[in-house]
Amino acid sequence: MGKPTGFLEYEREEAKATSPKERIKNFNEFHEPLSVDKQKCQAARCMDCGVPFCQNGKVIAGMVSGCPLNNLIPEWNDLLYNGNMEQAYNRLHKTNNFPEFTSRVCPALCEKACTCGLNGDAVSVRANEHLIIENAYEKGYAGAKAPHVRTGKKVAVIGSGPSGLAVADQLNKRGHSVTVYERDDRIGGLLMYGIPNMKLEKHIIDRKVNIMKEEGVTFVTNTNVGKDVKAADILKKYDKVVLACGSRHARDINAKGRDAKGIYFAVDFLMSTTKSLLDNGKLVDGTYVSAKDKDVVIIGGGDTGNDCVGTAIRLGAKSVTQLEMMPKPSKERTKSNPWPQWPRTEKTDYGQEEAIAVFGKDPRMYQTTVKEFQKDKNGNVKKAVLVSLEPQKDKKTGRMQMVPVPGSEKVVDANLVLIAAGFTGSQKYVTDAFGVSVDARTNVATKEETYETNVPGVFAAGDVRRGQSLVAWAIQE
Repeated sequence: MGKPTGFLEYEREEAKATSPKERIKNFNEFHEPLSVDKQKCQAARCMDCGVPFCQNGKVIAGMVSGCPLNNLIPEWNDLLYNGNMEQAYNRLHKTNNFPEFTSRVCPALCEKACTCGLNGDAVSVRANEHLIIENAYEKGYAGAKAPHVRTGKKVAVIGSGPSGLAVADQLNKRGHSVTVYERDDRIGGLLMYGIPNMKLEKHIIDRKVNIMKEEGVTFVTNTNVGKDVKAADILKKYDKVVLACGSRHARDINAKGRDAKGIYFAVDFLMSTTKSLLDNGKLVDGTYVSAKDKDVVIIGGGDTGNDCVGTAIRLGAKSVTQLEMMPKPSKERTKSNPWPQWPRTEKTDYGQEEAIAVFGKDPRMYQTTVKEFQKDKNGNVKKAVLVSLEPQKDKKTGRMQMVPVPGSEKVVDANLVLIAAGFTGSQKYVTDAFGVSVDARTNVATKEETYETNVPGVFAAGDVRRGQSLVAWAIQE
């Protein structure tokens, strides 16, 4: 514990964000990190408490609290405060393969469990992590370190998202020869095409992938295993196979008029924008789903829905409406949601901040969903019929469900509809190709602890096994 009174002496200070109206002019990351000296003071706020909930990563009352990676947070906070930057990086990298990703996109479960947060503001763990990893790149600590000995064993990893990359990184360090197959044209999975540039600029991914290449990992893009390449050929060629191909089966909605043109899954919308920016260096008409001058309706109130809000505004949307099925959370913790549980409180994210700045109001409509889509004469969506929802207990199961309120229909303009309702599990063509069993939620079923499927030598990790989740859980798996 570098400074026993640090949490009393220093207030929490965060990186300054560019103003909403300024940052929507581009797709760049928009936070200016604190100086090294100021960030060290933030690290000094860590209490080195007797039970560091921040690094626990356990389910409490149905929600995860603390870091799933079990990052040694008090240790590297202390090392950062004392200026031992290389050792801070070594301790951080011991549990986290990709701090450059998590320090940008993780919702910081660690901070929600921080003891300082019980009676004040949590330690800025994510920002401390960001300084440690970026300094490591600058000073050369994070450079390539190829294994000195090879085992002669070959492993195929199917999918290059955070779980696939972590698998490849770990196995390569053990001396195995690893080949990663990716169906898209760039490595990164949803890191590359599911998370917009303003949260994670893509050169950050390329930087790490290039280091992994130097260390001996082979990457094969534009290759869809199960379609372009037979699973049987992969099984013959490699000693082991790891399925890390994510939970890419997008959840649809069942509403009249769903077949109208102009309705897209969020991941396809976000991917089209990112791909156009990367391919052309700018947005080129016809290469992405345009939101310019359109009334955009986004179905889903989570992180992906928020990313759609921010992206649509940058593309020049006329209006943005975001639908959330659940009731509006309270602004403060309730008595039934005490620390260190995950706080079920209202969160206004960057996209919603931008909508408030541009349109003068929060884009979210709570307890609302789409009942029907209306089309124009050419089959394009033009309006959406919304309906209010209310919680009601199911008589058979006893579970609360959100059900439509009769007579609450409301019609809004909608030229572009984005479905950000999450994902429902693995994709059938992949699981069928490898012959692996799936559970009731269509996630790949594995043995406890071993992650091995019913097919000998075939393993699964990440969203394909546990369902849609966080980057930190994908790396942990």
